[in-house]
Amino acid sequence: MPDLRADLAKSVDESEWEWLIPHVKRDAVIVVAPGVELLDVGEAIASDNIPQVQVWIDEQLITKPSPVQLGEWNENPQKRFQTLIVQPYVIVQEIIDT
Repeated sequence: MPDLRADLAKSVDESEWEWLIPHVKRDAVIVVAPGVELLDVGEAIASDNIPQVQVWIDEQLITKPSPVQLGEWNENPQKRFQTLIVQPYVIVQEIIDT
């Protein structure tokens, strides 16, 4: 059996907001809160770990982009995100500028 996590780790990338807009338009973007490991979310979704995904949803640690977020990101199309594609979703985590 292939190592799902290792395969997903190879697919983690960085994207600008502008590149993610088409995926938002098809309602496929999932936003991961800071402090939650992007790979953990991707692995749970890819392996249909519904109980874990539901916990994150209930705690609002994974969400669809809010209107406020969309407004902020549209004003800054070069905003960068860590991204992971787990079909049919694009899982994103905002890269916080320090």
